[in-house]
Amino acid sequence: MSMPTKNVKNQQKAYLYALVAIFFWSTVATAFKLSLRYFQPEAMLFYASLTSTLVLGLIIIRQKKITILRTLSWKDVRLSLLLGGLNPFLYYVILIRAYDLLRAQQAQAINYTWAITMSLLAIPLLGQRLRLVQFLAIFLSYLGAVIIATQGDLTGLSMESPVGFVLAMASTVIWSLFWIFSVKDQMDPVLRLFLNFCCGLVYTGLWSLMCQASLASNLGGLVGSIYLGIFEMGVTFVLWITALRLSRTTAQVSSLIYLAPFLSLISIRIFVGEPIFLSTLIGLGFILAGTFIQRWADRTKV
Repeated sequence: MSMPTKNVKNQQKAYLYALVAIFFWSTVATAFKLSLRYFQPEAMLFYASLTSTLVLGLIIIRQKKITILRTLSWKDVRLSLLLGGLNPFLYYVILIRAYDLLRAQQAQAINYTWAITMSLLAIPLLGQRLRLVQFLAIFLSYLGAVIIATQGDLTGLSMESPVGFVLAMASTVIWSLFWIFSVKDQMDPVLRLFLNFCCGLVYTGLWSLMCQASLASNLGGLVGSIYLGIFEMGVTFVLWITALRLSRTTAQVSSLIYLAPFLSLISIRIFVGEPIFLSTLIGLGFILAGTFIQRWADRTKV
C-alpha cells in the first residue's frame, strides 16, 4: 500500500470517528433532560461516572494498557486527584444542575462559550496575551449567551432561571480549567481519562452521600445515566482522541464539532419536546461567530 493511499484511508477513518463522536455528543442534552425526569442530579452523576469508569477500564484492557498502571508514579496519580475533581466531578455537578434549572436548548448552547472562557483563563494561568480581535470574540460569545438566557429580552434582562444561567456559565470555567491543567500532561490520554474517572467516581459517591441522594435504581433514570456514562463521558472521548490522531491536521477534524449544537437542537425538539426559540438560534450564532474569530486569531496571531 502506498503512503498517500494509507493517508487517505486514515483521514477517512478520522472523519468517521469524529462524526460518530459528534452524533453521540449531540444527543447528550436530550439525555440529560430526560434522565432528570427520573433521577436526582447526584444519583444520575454517580451512575454515569460508574458506567464511564467501567467502560474506560474495559477499553484500556482491550488496548493492553492495563499493565502500565503498575508503573505509574505518585506524581502521575496525584494529577488525576486534581483533574478528576474538575472533570467528571465538579464540572458535571454544576452542569447537571444547570440542566435541571434551564431548558435543554439554553444549557447546551450556553455551554459552547467554554472556548472563549478558556482563552480568558489562559491569560493569567498560561501567560498568554489578549489581542484586540479577541475582545470582539469575547463580546459576541457572551452576548449570545445573554440572548439565549433572556430569550432575547436584552433591555429587561429577564431570565427564567438566573441561577441556572450562572451555573451554566460556571461549568465553562471548570471545563476550561480542566483542559488548561491538562495541556502539559504527557500520559496516554485514555489512561489519564481512566484515572480521572476513578478519582471522580470516589468524589461523586461521597457527594451523593453528603447530599443524602437516593441511589435506588429507577429504570428510566438508570438507562439514561448509563447512556450518558458511555456516550458523554467514556467511549465518545476515545473516539474523538482517535480521530485527532488519525487526521492529517487537527483543524480538519475539530471544525466538524460545530455540527453538534445544531444536531442537538433537533434532538431536543423531537425527544424532549421543547419548541426551539429564535433567540436560541440567534444567540448560538453569536457564540459560534465568537468562537470562529477566536480560532482564526489563534491561527493567524493577529
